Amino acid sequence: MKPAEINAKWALLQNKIAEEFDNEKPDMKVMLFLVGVQELGQGPRKFSKRQKEELMHIATCKLFSQMGFYELEGLDQDGWPHWKLVKVIPNYTMLEQELLLKSLMITYFETELDWQL
Repeated sequence: MKPAEINAKWALLQNKIAEEFDNEKPDMKVMLFLVGVQELGQGPRKFSKRQKEELMHIATCKLFSQMGFYELEGLDQDGWPHWKLVKVIPNYTMLEQELLLKSLMITYFETELDWQL
């Protein structure tokens, strides 16, 4: 996808999430948190600050697994997924990182959750 298409679909995704949760448009951190909660698969609940950071890490690993950078190792005793880095992630610029994460997030919602954007 070209940057303009990524940004247009990203805006659609943000709007759809805002409507689903009857809230304001989420930023990247909120979107990563939501993907992390989805991947944890234990439903919504209160999370500590550390758990929220871990959920965003889970989301990042899941998203980058689409490109072969991470593999799921398995679940711990509490059901939390653990990932291992299998390929070094290139040093992207901040703009490249943002566009890449947006693109991976769009793909995640379209393929994993079957959303039409």
